[in-house]
Amino acid sequence: MKLPPAVLALACLSVQVIGNTLSNRNGSYDVAEHLNGEKHALLQDIVTWDNQSLYIHGERIMIFSGEIHPFRLPVQSLHLDVFQKVKALGFNTVSFYVDWALLEGNRGTYRADGVFNLQPFFDAASQAGIYLLARPGPYINAEDDASLWPSGALPTYFLERHMQQSPSTPLSLVEFQGGFFGAWGGPGYDKCSALFNAQFENVFYKNNLAAGVAIMNLYMIYGGTNWGNLGYPGGYTSYDYAAAISETREINREKYSALKLIGNFLKVSPSYLDAVPGNASTTQYTQTADLTVTPLIGQNTHSAFFVVRHTDYASTSSTNYTLKLPTSAGTLTVPQLGGSLTLNGRDTKLHVTDYEVGTINVLYSTAEVLTWKKFHDYRVLIVYGGPGEHHEIAISSKSAAIVLSGEQSSILTKSVNGQSVISWDVSSSRIIVKVENLLILLIDRNTAYNYWVPQLDNSPSKTDFTTMSTVENSIIVKAGYLVRTAYIQGDQLHVTADFNSTTEVEIIGAPKSVKCLFINGEEFSYNRDANDFWIAQFNYTSPDLILPDFSKLEWKFINSLPEVQPIYDDSAWISANHNTTNNTVAPLKTPVSLYSSDYGFHTGSLLYRGHFTANGLEKTFTMQTQGGTAYGSSVWLNQTFIGSWEGSPSSDSQSSTFNLPSLESGASYVLTIIVEIMGLDEEWRGPPRQLKNPRGILDYNLSGHNKDDISWKLTGNLGGEDYIDLARGPLNEGGLYAERQGWHQPDPPSDHWQTSSPLTGLDKAGVGFYSTSFHLDLPRYYDVPLSFVFSDDSATTKPYRVQLYVNGYQFGKFMPHIGPQTEFAVPQGILNYQGKNWVALTIWAQENGGAKLGGFRLTNSTPVRSALCDIVASEQPVYEKRAGAY
Repeated sequence: MKLPPAVLALACLSVQVIGNTLSNRNGSYDVAEHLNGEKHALLQDIVTWDNQSLYIHGERIMIFSGEIHPFRLPVQSLHLDVFQKVKALGFNTVSFYVDWALLEGNRGTYRADGVFNLQPFFDAASQAGIYLLARPGPYINAEDDASLWPSGALPTYFLERHMQQSPSTPLSLVEFQGGFFGAWGGPGYDKCSALFNAQFENVFYKNNLAAGVAIMNLYMIYGGTNWGNLGYPGGYTSYDYAAAISETREINREKYSALKLIGNFLKVSPSYLDAVPGNASTTQYTQTADLTVTPLIGQNTHSAFFVVRHTDYASTSSTNYTLKLPTSAGTLTVPQLGGSLTLNGRDTKLHVTDYEVGTINVLYSTAEVLTWKKFHDYRVLIVYGGPGEHHEIAISSKSAAIVLSGEQSSILTKSVNGQSVISWDVSSSRIIVKVENLLILLIDRNTAYNYWVPQLDNSPSKTDFTTMSTVENSIIVKAGYLVRTAYIQGDQLHVTADFNSTTEVEIIGAPKSVKCLFINGEEFSYNRDANDFWIAQFNYTSPDLILPDFSKLEWKFINSLPEVQPIYDDSAWISANHNTTNNTVAPLKTPVSLYSSDYGFHTGSLLYRGHFTANGLEKTFTMQTQGGTAYGSSVWLNQTFIGSWEGSPSSDSQSSTFNLPSLESGASYVLTIIVEIMGLDEEWRGPPRQLKNPRGILDYNLSGHNKDDISWKLTGNLGGEDYIDLARGPLNEGGLYAERQGWHQPDPPSDHWQTSSPLTGLDKAGVGFYSTSFHLDLPRYYDVPLSFVFSDDSATTKPYRVQLYVNGYQFGKFMPHIGPQTEFAVPQGILNYQGKNWVALTIWAQENGGAKLGGFRLTNSTPVRSALCDIVASEQPVYEKRAGAY
């Protein structure tokens, strides 16, 4: 695997440099040991740093990053899609973990091919012009293998702590909150997204800017999916994380867009990195103690930034205020032309003074800056405000402001002491004002969401890394859902974009050399308005989609618990014969270890068979099992079901006692036990103990017997660490009979199986396996997010557990009695959008009454007419009879 030099250097140095102040996603904060920047800067000349920021190739740069885990999107050709969406935010970097459990599932055997190959991830980052921060492991704290704004939760100590710990390095926040993981039994990602919303971003991220953060990574920017058992017990299959880019790769409209406003502002504001935070004040800059203002004052430039928030950061009140701002023209009270500013509840403003737009000085702006650009013979500045707010901007110029468009009654212009002052009330109607050769677009925040600032490249296959030269060599596009890239070929201007509705496309700053407009490779006619902006129309048509009706398909069924049958032969199973354990935190309570990892089984369902000879004194069987939160277990005595631990989102282990029927003295009996592993625990901090918590049977007691009267065998996924399916990796399969046979893969040997549907289900406790196939023929050039949706069969939820396999990949665990997840996204590339697909379900009924699905369907969200194309399916090996399968 290889990285381009700039990406490689940043990736390697990130492990050393970025760690002096750490904000992690569970709301607590640690401080890492700092490093001597001058010493380490001598090791190479690509990435260096001082106390203010990093430099890349000698240019000072803000690192604005989002976390993405390549292993949570197992379709290599989709990485570019997500990287381009990150780039469109104005970000320049992605941080990523490497999950070593997937690369070295068998100790000493390293595999990084297929969906686990990191090279396509690196190549996609380079193609999108995104730097990478590498976090290679081997251990990763990534939820791997909400409280309405609580008082005092806004961290205002970052700068102070940073100066105590590491004043010679840039202030870095390497895991700042971008959302939160979803727990079993929790409220779900919809409610999480409502909490960590655009208001959260505006208040918390701008508070980080007030502290002078120079390296900020948001965890997560795209979460993805805990497919194939790779999640940890505290989280369910979806790892959507309420991130700005959803699990289905759709952009979260308001959250994504609010973040885009911050990202694009920082992209064109290099003077921010020259500014040093001052003391926060409730009296120096405003007339009300309800507001707190933090200044950031330039050292080598005149530019300054003033971050205004409510003193009670969670306040929902609207507060009117004026600002007393130090500027190059003296200290000014603004607005100068009358009226007042307004800070609405749960919002934060970032006001600028002496802000350079090329050679033009913006003396101050109370409206926030989205972006600015220098074009061939004019400049454009876009500023925005909230609905109904009053704002003012002053340009250091003796020229009078000219209103070019917009409602005249809502704007006032005046020349004041060498300043061209513009005052206006924000509305949904855009106002354009000209001062000298500067066009100022005055818009509302919701309209600002529709503006994009793609770099103007010379190649359709490569976007440059962000530098000030690329910042100036851009166009501005107003186009709705998403603009990915822009490039020039001859006299053609090409824009790649995605559309979810009919959209007017406006191009600002088209170079003089181009005459033709192409959108997604198709030529479009356009008009020029009075400002020489290009105007075109993209007509969106929603495609007709035909999705399968699973209730009408032929499902094939086979019993996946033959282990309870009297004729079952477990001679190929592993004998539990270790009288010691490798585990260092849980001493054995049993004669031999029944910890699954001692025998090489680390994932999915475990099965145990305990053989004993009855003496007639057996009344109860007690066992203590551990599988992680939300795990479950079931027990059979020969063919008789004797009970289950149904599972709980708050319990990772359970001691259960089961009553036994009368047993015949001298007869042989077998206890068959299923225990589901929900993954290994992760370690938040401190000595590594939790991550070593064992899985399986911790203790047991059969009344009337000594413990060593039972001889045990166990199994998990076929082969254990010598796993069979190299394409889908070491965690994808568990130990259920159908999984060990490989029947979850495409084209299983089902011709002679029973015809039965999961909507009919099981009539008693046990495990059933269901398989069917269907074709898709979805239109090309549309990105159509698809999800499998489950519903329960009754108002009273019965305890049962379902696994979803799609073309052999495990893409969901549905547990209706625990919840909350009912919808399971599966990406194109795992699903074949133009071809045949296989879906398989395991249903584990944990009660005598059995279980069935109330509903099972494939559904889509809004199809997006997309520049995304050429999605290559991940490897999907079909069923082959497995040697030695038992």
